[in-house]
Amino acid sequence: MILVTGFSGALGGLVHDRLVAAGLDVVAGTRAAVGTARRIDFDDPSTLVGGFGDVRVLVFVSAGYAEDDVVLARHGAVVDAAAAAGVRHVIYTSLTGSGDQLSIALAHRWTEARLAAAPFDVTVLRNGLYAEIPAGLALDAAGPAAATGVFTAPLGRGRVSVVAREDLADVAARVAAETWADLSAGRPGRHAGRTYDLVGATAVGGDDIAAALTRSLGRPVAYEPASLARTRPALVAARLEPYQVAHTLSMFANIGAGLLDATGGDLAGLLPTPPRPALDVITQALTS
Repeated sequence: MILVTGFSGALGGLVHDRLVAAGLDVVAGTRAAVGTARRIDFDDPSTLVGGFGDVRVLVFVSAGYAEDDVVLARHGAVVDAAAAAGVRHVIYTSLTGSGDQLSIALAHRWTEARLAAAPFDVTVLRNGLYAEIPAGLALDAAGPAAATGVFTAPLGRGRVSVVAREDLADVAARVAAETWADLSAGRPGRHAGRTYDLVGATAVGGDDIAAALTRSLGRPVAYEPASLARTRPALVAARLEPYQVAHTLSMFANIGAGLLDATGGDLAGLLPTPPRPALDVITQALTS
């Protein structure tokens, strides 16, 4: 059996649906079990060993935003429970190598190390940042940009390589399906011990988002960089949790410093078709 954690989240749900469509023996894991889904609550380790029973392949979708100590506790509990339950192979959704300076990187790299020391096979999917992030920036800015002709964001003159969430789900589902096939046939796992860097094929910056807004609104929109100092109080006013403010500012600072403008990696080689263009994701968000 394959189990996908984080079924109620965007990525986990997409991976699960692809495996169901492929006719595989797959079950969903979620904090609040619904229907056939199993209760897999990272904050309640007592749900994990039993929840992982009969699971041979675990698609471990990272626990998402939280303070670092919370994420480490969650991920450590998953690794321990998977080992105790006899899981044979864990596929973990991590963070692209170009994101090593991001504040969220600590928990991912710590988890990778814990997985490497565990008694099961591991595949690490180092996911790039979602193309839905600049798409969300564009969508939020559409109203003000229509009124002023200016798109303002704290991106500096940097660019960020982003990936469509759909592409990351396609890769995770492929790796899980092929891992299941290898285990079922009693042959060595082709993805065992592998780390795949799924960085975006193209990078986008503030001018690219402004161009997408121009096409969507039918009027010229120019990009104007905003400072991090100006952005921080806006994030606080939006009622983000303190750790969310810190992580968001870290992302913007890394983009502005040019540290996330990396392309290439393993994404294209693991997809059946070319990666979805990031600008298409942004345009679709503006027109849907």
